[in-house]
Amino acid sequence: MISFESDYIQGAVPEILDALVKTNMEALSGYGADEYTESAVTKIKKACGKDEAQVWFLTGGTQTNAVVISTILQRYQGVVAAETGHIATHEGGAIEFTGHKVLPLPAHLGKIQASELENYLAVFYADGNHSHMVEPGMCYISQPTEYGTIYSKKELEAISKVCHKYNIPLYADGARLGYALAATEADFTLKDMAEYCDVFYIGGTKVGALCGEALVYTKNNMPGHFVTMVKQAGALLAKGRLNAIQFDTLFTNDLYMNISRHAIKMAHRMEKIFRDKGYRFFIESPTNQKFIILANSKKAQLEKEVKFSFWEKYDDEHTVVRFATSWATQESDLDKLEKLL
Repeated sequence: MISFESDYIQGAVPEILDALVKTNMEALSGYGADEYTESAVTKIKKACGKDEAQVWFLTGGTQTNAVVISTILQRYQGVVAAETGHIATHEGGAIEFTGHKVLPLPAHLGKIQASELENYLAVFYADGNHSHMVEPGMCYISQPTEYGTIYSKKELEAISKVCHKYNIPLYADGARLGYALAATEADFTLKDMAEYCDVFYIGGTKVGALCGEALVYTKNNMPGHFVTMVKQAGALLAKGRLNAIQFDTLFTNDLYMNISRHAIKMAHRMEKIFRDKGYRFFIESPTNQKFIILANSKKAQLEKEVKFSFWEKYDDEHTVVRFATSWATQESDLDKLEKLL
């Protein structure tokens, strides 16, 4: 059985495992007050080109989204997101559980448009009854999107301008950020993300780490009493070294981008295999997720030897499924897939 089910099905890159074993017996202070946290923070700030940035390590994507959104918003505010956005679809109501509404915008290949965001905000404040409504207090995007598409530098800049015009922060979910940065079509950099977003995170769980996300507040704008609120959310890791050592490793010798480029290389080959075999794509994704329309009969046949993810029903005879590559995908995996197709 080969698996393209997701990009977090393997453990971690060997370099991280080696680093964790090597440092295992070191007695280090907890809660991020250790030398590896300091080193990882320094490296990430340098990579982002932001000396004033504040970096904090959390353990998972949903946890990070919930902590960021709930600590930024006032109790009467909600978060604007694409109707297909992760927080609106695949996080089990985690944001609503914190007491904040997700305010949906139309999605275009998984992305929101700056013009529609501006119209939404303008219409809200023009409504004489807006004091009785949930106020849009921030804007959420993901890079890449739930459909593996990416925002261009121009799109990021346009959305950022709208957010700043209305004085709301722009937050980017970067669970798969490495794969977006490594995409052939990408015209933005990590420094661009830091420039246009008020806060974003660099995903580790799906990009080579055992677990962990590096949260970056780009303008010295981390909420006050942040550590206390992280602890109230049950998200303060006593052994802060665990996430820090992983990111210190990922941001040494360009490892984060090297493994991301490998995943994209494997995704390009996978795409070619499907195209050469005559399969249809549900959406064109430049990153590591490929969305294929399978006849239900073919789906049932493949499931006997290949793991992939259900995405959505296409029609009575076909299903949209997702195949994902990762830092761990091997050429031999694709060789086997090609034969099965």
